[in-house]
Amino acid sequence: MSIGLVTTNYDRAAAVAYAEKWAFSRNPQYYDFENIGGDCTNFASQCMYAGSRIMNFRPVYGWYYLSLNNRSPSWTGVQYFFNFLTENTGIGPFGNEAQPEELLPGDFVQLFRGGVFTHTLIVTSTAGGEIAIAAHTLDSFNRPLKTYDAQGMRFIHIDGVRKPG
Repeated sequence: MSIGLVTTNYDRAAAVAYAEKWAFSRNPQYYDFENIGGDCTNFASQCMYAGSRIMNFRPVYGWYYLSLNNRSPSWTGVQYFFNFLTENTGIGPFGNEAQPEELLPGDFVQLFRGGVFTHTLIVTSTAGGEIAIAAHTLDSFNRPLKTYDAQGMRFIHIDGVRKPG
């Protein structure tokens, strides 16, 4: 961990509340990527930002959004999102690849299709051991994860958020 950073809790309730508010519409503060590859990871990043309230402005490998043309690859790219979360030792949210039973609301699922991970979903509920998600690009809220057709899945648990101390 970098010197001068403190670890705080990820606000899972805020991330899920954001997902509920914007699951079927678009926040005008962010570009809608629906027609240029999909909006799923952009939406997941917005939810994660609602729960972390801090971005990482490290060039290339950070996680941030200022505009369509001033954003990190991890804000909208499925693999880059995963890489940022599982490798981040600096400012911002961080997590690890987990098992489905370790997921909590506010965590993330990525779907594997056609040889690559292609879709990012936010977990909205784990009640009764059933995972429900929210997503853009086929907009959903509290959709059962088991209704998705995927060749595989990976799960990302958010461990916390690092902020300047």
